[in-house]
Order: sequence, then structure tokens, then C-alpha cells
Amino acid sequence: MSVSIALQYVLVALAVAISAWAVLVKQFPGVARSLRGALALPLLRDGRPRWLRPLGRLLAPPAMTGGGGTCGGCDGCGPVKARNK
Repeated sequence: MSVSIALQYVLVALAVAISAWAVLVKQFPGVARSLRGALALPLLRDGRPRWLRPLGRLLAPPAMTGGGGTCGGCDGCGPVKARNK
């Protein structure tokens, strides 16, 4: 196998992996959040090398906030639209 074909396979595999991740995040956000946490936790444990901790923080999902109206969720806490009478 020549180098150019191997590079092509690597680029196609990378494109497929990125596309699959985008679909996972869009369609199944809870699963994606759990997966990010599962990948980040082993990197953040005590006894790991210092260079792995920033990678773990980068992979970790953002902290969840409890309501407040700025979360972008669908709990109906935004402004109420006026009805036409």
C-alpha cells in the first residue's frame, strides 16, 4: 500500500469519525455527555501524569446549571408572549 493511499484512508476515517460525533451530539446529547465524562474521568484521577489533566479537562462536559433561564433549555422559563385578543 502506498503512502498516498494510506493517507487517504486516514483522512476518510477522520472525516467519518467527526461526522459520527456531530450526529451523536446533535441527536443524543445525553449519551454524548455521558461518553465525554467517561473518557475524561480516567484522565483526571490522582496519580496520572500532569500533561493528561488538561486533556481530561478539555474532554470533560461543561458543568450543568440548575435553571435560571439562561440555560437554553425547554422548561418554559423565558418571557411570555402576549396574546392577541
